[in-house]
Amino acid sequence: MRKSFVRLLSAAALLAAMPAAAQQVLPPPLASGAKSDVPVAVQIARWHMLDGNINTLTFRSMDTLFTTRTVAHSGPVWQLPRADHALDFTYQVKGQTVRADDFLDRTYTNALLVMKDGRIVAEIYRNNSNERTRFMGWSMTKSVTSTLVGALLADKLIASLDDPITRYLPELRGGGYDGTTIRQILQMRSGVDYEERYDFANPGIAATNHINALVKNVARFADAARTIKRAHPPGKVFAYKTIDTAVLGWLVERVSGGSVAAYTARKLWEPLGTEADGFYIMDGAPGTGREFSGAGFNATLRDWARFGQMMLDGGVANGHRIVSPEWVAMASAPAATEDASGGYGMQWWTMPNTPAYSAIGLQGQYVFVDPATRTVVVKLSYFPPADDSAVSEETAAFLAAASAWTPR
Repeated sequence: MRKSFVRLLSAAALLAAMPAAAQQVLPPPLASGAKSDVPVAVQIARWHMLDGNINTLTFRSMDTLFTTRTVAHSGPVWQLPRADHALDFTYQVKGQTVRADDFLDRTYTNALLVMKDGRIVAEIYRNNSNERTRFMGWSMTKSVTSTLVGALLADKLIASLDDPITRYLPELRGGGYDGTTIRQILQMRSGVDYEERYDFANPGIAATNHINALVKNVARFADAARTIKRAHPPGKVFAYKTIDTAVLGWLVERVSGGSVAAYTARKLWEPLGTEADGFYIMDGAPGTGREFSGAGFNATLRDWARFGQMMLDGGVANGHRIVSPEWVAMASAPAATEDASGGYGMQWWTMPNTPAYSAIGLQGQYVFVDPATRTVVVKLSYFPPADDSAVSEETAAFLAAASAWTPR
C-alpha cells in the first residue's frame, strides 16, 4: 500500500513538472488578430473540420462543434411512399463503365437517396450514419435561403426583387452593395470584391472572414458586407461568393422581424412536413451570433429529399404551398447562357442541355432535381478538400444515369 502511494506521488510530481507547451497551440492564422472566447481545442477542431481523414464524421456532427439554432419540425409528416430497388444500372466516366453500386465507395458517400415520381426507390446510409443523422448541407443552404426570399416576396415583406438591397439594409449604403438589387445578389452578380478562395495559409478576404466568423466567432459573417468594395458593375459578372447569400440571410432576418431559423421553420420546415428538426450553425454565441445562412444548414437525408421533391412539385409539399411555381421556374433557370458545365439561377446550379438543376454544397453535397424524369437524388458526401474535380465529374455522370434509370 505504501509503495503504491509513493508511486502515485511520484507520478503527480512528474505531471506537475511537465511544460505548459503540452497544451494545444493555435496555428498562426488563428493566434493572430482578435482574441476569441472559443476554447482552443474547439477552434482547432473547427480549423480541421474539412480534413479528409475526419470529415466523414464532422460533416454530420456540427452540433458538437458550433452553437446552433434549431429549425423545429411540427405537424403531420409528409409520408414518402417507397418501392426499394437495387442500384442496377451503370454509368460512364472517362470511357469506363461503372456499376452504380460501386459509386458509393468511389465518391466518398455517407448517404444516398433516390426518388422517382415522389417514391423512394433507394435509401442507403453508410459509415455509422442512419435516418436520424443530420448532415451538413454546406452551400446547399444557399438554395434554402433562396426559397426563403421567395417566401418574403409572397408575403409582401419585400416589394420586388429589383429593389436595391439598401432599401431594406441601409447599413450597406456607401459600400460595394450600394446600387445592387436583390435579384443580382440572388444570381451571384452583385459585383462586390470578394474572391471565394480559401487558402488558409495565406488568407484573403473570404478565408479571413471564415476564420473570424466561424472558427473564432469574433465577427459576424455578414458584417463583411458593410465595408466590402466593388469589383464589377452590378449584374454584369457572375462570381460565386458566400457573402452574397449571407446578405440575403440578413435580409430575411431584417424584414421577417425574427431569426432566420424562425422564418425557416414557419415558411419551409413545418409546411414541408419534415420528420426531424433541422438546425443552423451560428457565427457567435447566443444573443450575438447569426445563422450561417450561406452554408450552415443541417438536416436528415429524407428531409433534404423532401426539399428537393417540393421543388420538383412546383413549390408544393404535403399539400402546402411553399413558394409559387413561378418562383421555382425562375430560381431553377439559368440567369445567363450556360457553358459546358451548366449555369446558375437563383442560388441553384443548372445542368447543361437539360431542365435539371441542383443544390450543391462543399465537398460533395447534392440535392439534384430533374423535372424531365421526375427524379430527385440526394447525395451527402465527404470529398477530400483537395481538388475534387474528378470525383465531381463522376458524380455528375452518376446523377445523369440515375435520372435516366427506370427501376424494374
